[in-house]
Amino acid sequence: MEKFKVTFLPDKKTVEVERGKTILSAAISAGIHINSSCGGDGVCGRCKVVLKSGKVLTQPAGRITLEERKRGVYLACLTSVQSDLKVEVPSGSRQDFEKLTPDEIKLRLKGLYSEAEEIVSAEPLLSGGIFKHSPLATKLYLELPPPDLKDRASDLERLYRQIRLTRDIPIMQTGLANIRRLGEILRSADWKVTVTLGKRNETTEIVLIEPSDTASRNYGLAFDIGTTTISAQLVDLNKKKVLGTKAAYNRQADFGSDVITRIIYAQQPDGLEKLHHAVVDSLNAMIEELIEEHALDLNDLTCVLCAGNTTMVHLLLRVDPTYIRREPYVPTANFIPAIRAQEAGVKINPRGLLSCVPGVSSYVGGDVIAGILSCGIDGQDDLCILIDIGTNGEIVLGNKEFLVSCSASAGPAFEGSGVSCGMRASAGAIQKVEISPGALEVDLRTIGDKKARGICGSGYIDIISEMLKAGLLEKDGKIKLLKNKRIRQGEHGAEFILAYKKDCDCASDIVITEPDIENLKRSKAAIYSATCVLVREMGLKLPEIKKFFIAGGFGTFLDIENSVRIGLLPDLERKRFIFVGNSSLAGARQILLSYEAMKKADSLARKTTYFELSVEPSYMDEYMAALFFPHTDLSKFPSLKM
Repeated sequence: MEKFKVTFLPDKKTVEVERGKTILSAAISAGIHINSSCGGDGVCGRCKVVLKSGKVLTQPAGRITLEERKRGVYLACLTSVQSDLKVEVPSGSRQDFEKLTPDEIKLRLKGLYSEAEEIVSAEPLLSGGIFKHSPLATKLYLELPPPDLKDRASDLERLYRQIRLTRDIPIMQTGLANIRRLGEILRSADWKVTVTLGKRNETTEIVLIEPSDTASRNYGLAFDIGTTTISAQLVDLNKKKVLGTKAAYNRQADFGSDVITRIIYAQQPDGLEKLHHAVVDSLNAMIEELIEEHALDLNDLTCVLCAGNTTMVHLLLRVDPTYIRREPYVPTANFIPAIRAQEAGVKINPRGLLSCVPGVSSYVGGDVIAGILSCGIDGQDDLCILIDIGTNGEIVLGNKEFLVSCSASAGPAFEGSGVSCGMRASAGAIQKVEISPGALEVDLRTIGDKKARGICGSGYIDIISEMLKAGLLEKDGKIKLLKNKRIRQGEHGAEFILAYKKDCDCASDIVITEPDIENLKRSKAAIYSATCVLVREMGLKLPEIKKFFIAGGFGTFLDIENSVRIGLLPDLERKRFIFVGNSSLAGARQILLSYEAMKKADSLARKTTYFELSVEPSYMDEYMAALFFPHTDLSKFPSLKM
């Protein structure tokens, strides 16, 4: 097969690829991260590149304007290499994988709240210490009596016996590699050794045997593997202390912004392998940074605990996710036994363990179970709802009597994808908006107080709410064609200008368009209607729900009043809404530190019923009724002045 060189500018990186490979594929091979939210389907129009020299073949793309065509602009995902190329990748087309700042990490993990809201901090909910301290991996220093003619127990039996003098462990095992080295280690260490004990279901395994006393050096990692962001905490397993925290973007975004596009990509040749390495490389990079910052030895990392949605866990473990998206929507596994971290490619102690929080179904995974655990919903007398607003809006309803869950296909709009000026909640994202009564002035607040680069999900909620209040928007989402300098006709209909190019850190005005509003309207309708159906099918009414826990990175920036105004959240007393930040990571940390918490998570996953909305006839009726701002039935939102 003929091969050609593709050089990417301004990076000056060159890669050799076969004829017919797309420019997007070549960019991935070169380590150039081009934004491709749709996973290479030519739908999102975000992978625009400029051809400087060479020959290509391309497919028609409605996302390319006539002016752009004249300048040599192509969609990288639809354009194949036919000769040596020089390609410029504009800043607006690049996937934003720069390291998160400490402030951005703090926002993702703890939450940023509006001063006007009554805030209930997540930390008391997440650090109550209700579980017995029994970490996933435990180190024990042992001084064994040497054998003699009166005590001729084998080395392995002697080791088991000494462990059981300090621990009540009915079932214990170890691997052949440890047995082969056991005799030498015991004698060279003068029978003074440290054993690392790991929990693999109900069996305790001797994971590692080391000479001398290393019991004080025992560390683990808790990960929340999100579709967009991966968060990690380094934990001293002996002291139950968090030593360091990291957050980074999930590099799988190169292959699509949502789980469905990634599942589809996984079916391509080497697709699963690429997705697997993308997430594992992200984890390993974070581990290396934490190790260096805290001057630890990699061998002292004895275990890893991961929480993530069902697709993310499958991709982490290189398990085929194909059937997650095919009726009847069955994953390969919801309960995965602890494995060697090395089997998944995660670089800690070579014999260290990796465990994943169990899930419920294809679309309610271990991240939700970790959230239930950390919020303590299963111990509440009052009825509660946990809602994680994202691409898949997972919702859990229940208390100590029952737990039932569902997943609404909200789409990626609230993650800043599938909307014209959308972006993730990172520096420069518009996340707070106020529009003056005359609708001529717009007051913006961006994350990090940087120049505006785009709009994140919470910013879109504010914009729609403010446009409704200012009389710029019809209830069906159409922009009113008023005489206003900020309203104009764009390529896809009317649009409202939030920020002009001269005031932004981007190549064009930042706008919200009618197709954007339509996408957001569908997303909010999916979440609200799913909540209503779940509550109704349990024979309940929304006012009976006393607590609404709002979780995840999106909930971090959410304005409750504006969310109610657009019909995303029900019109209830505002004090019922409680922000819990990254409840998935908090639950993962609890499980890392307590086998009791792990058993509780297992019990919660088995106890939680999954309600499949796609087969519920009334769901579509509820969904259609919610396709207005705030709703077609205004009696559901009595506090709003219409």
